[in-house]
Amino acid sequence: MSAAQSSLSSADGGFRFDNSWARDLPGTYVAQPPNTAPAPHLLVLNRSLAADLGLDADMLAANPGWFAGGSLPQGAEPVALAYAGHQFGGFSPQLGDGRAHLLGEHIAPDQRRWDIQLKGSGRTAFSRGGDGKAALGPMLREYLISEAMAALGVPTTRSLAVALTGEDVWRDAGRLPGAVVTRVAASHIRVGSFQFWAARGEVDKLRALADYAIARHDPDLVGQDDCYLRFFDRVIARQARLVALWMGLGFVHGVQNTDNVAVSGETIDYGPCAFIEGYAPGTVFSSIDRTGRYAYGNQPLILGWNMAKLAESLLLLMDDPDAAVVALNARLDGVAGRYHTEWLAVMRAKLGLVGEDPADLALVQGLLAVMEATGADWTLTFRRLADAAAGNLSGLRMLFADVAALDAWLPQWRARLAPDAAQRMRATNPLVIPRNHKVEEALQAAEQGDIAPFHALLAQVTDPYRDGPDREAFALPAPSGFGDYVTFCGT
Repeated sequence: MSAAQSSLSSADGGFRFDNSWARDLPGTYVAQPPNTAPAPHLLVLNRSLAADLGLDADMLAANPGWFAGGSLPQGAEPVALAYAGHQFGGFSPQLGDGRAHLLGEHIAPDQRRWDIQLKGSGRTAFSRGGDGKAALGPMLREYLISEAMAALGVPTTRSLAVALTGEDVWRDAGRLPGAVVTRVAASHIRVGSFQFWAARGEVDKLRALADYAIARHDPDLVGQDDCYLRFFDRVIARQARLVALWMGLGFVHGVQNTDNVAVSGETIDYGPCAFIEGYAPGTVFSSIDRTGRYAYGNQPLILGWNMAKLAESLLLLMDDPDAAVVALNARLDGVAGRYHTEWLAVMRAKLGLVGEDPADLALVQGLLAVMEATGADWTLTFRRLADAAAGNLSGLRMLFADVAALDAWLPQWRARLAPDAAQRMRATNPLVIPRNHKVEEALQAAEQGDIAPFHALLAQVTDPYRDGPDREAFALPAPSGFGDYVTFCGT
């Protein structure tokens, strides 16, 4: 892959597109422009992210068509990418970007390469009968949750903008304003990208994709004899860390299909995602997850399953299949252990523990058992533990119906606390997350033309660790009348 060494275009707004995917991987995409938006209007612009990318936010704001379809910034070469995927365990040999257009790869001032993609921008060759468009609510959800995750230190795609298209779309909920989100990603290479070519037996394209992914994400492996095996190691490591971070935050992705697993290790696709409140490992939010396959507590298991599907594809690239099967299986056998190590490190940090002790697993499990028995709020429990580390137990005890069980656990925890545990825990455990009821309030208001609640919530979730009197309404769980929360994929 020729990367930033190739000639770059100096584009309006500061975009510097290189478009290596379009250049280096012919046949793996369909060149296709986004649909023309009849009346584009830029509703939300991420000026901070624009600055990080070296973009001129004022010029971006003056060109809403770039973010809604129809007009394109200089140097963009829009394509729809091909990929497959296991969706809820069933294999779909052809999915692809059915409502998204990769405009190209922008080279930031630090020479890092970022995909710029429009989502909700109209039909493509992969739309499979859909209209390729999106409603405003799901696009604002992606913006809100992805930016919250970035503030929480979770590897994630980012959102640069949300634009109204000026036309309505029809969904089960009725007539809704149409919108496009501009997604920024380290890449859009998915496990399903490999599966697409492996399922077709097109080894040359599979190898080209693998070499491209390695050059883009693990360039130190280029040219090594065992590069595909070592690349697999890297993907496992990134995904194990990612899922451990999800679990530490009580985040439920909701559609952990192989087409939503990025080899970069970023969280991608914020459709039916949500955060648990009362701790319950079986929590499912997605309306289409009827078996609980992607429940909160199942996410580590699905991590291993998804890595097995990547291994099946990479096997086709290896010279000695018998030896490769042994090597790949050995790595798959180690996925659970790798995840467990990452998860325990996350939990030690959340509990403010000093060093490592073999008894830490039992300590964590003891707390989780007490939390599950009483349905204690996940986020507030760990935040109130930070207060408890500073000597204030009142807020923590209010979260537990069985205070005696909590009190029996506390001395074991105190014995393991770091000297500066309270300070460290407040910097690790957020006070504010995107609470489900607040997300719904903001999205419903936006659909009715009032964007102010969205901006108010965005300001809170992108500053997750700060204490303050203005935080209480955003830190508390949903009121009792909110009911069971159900999310939808947004298609």
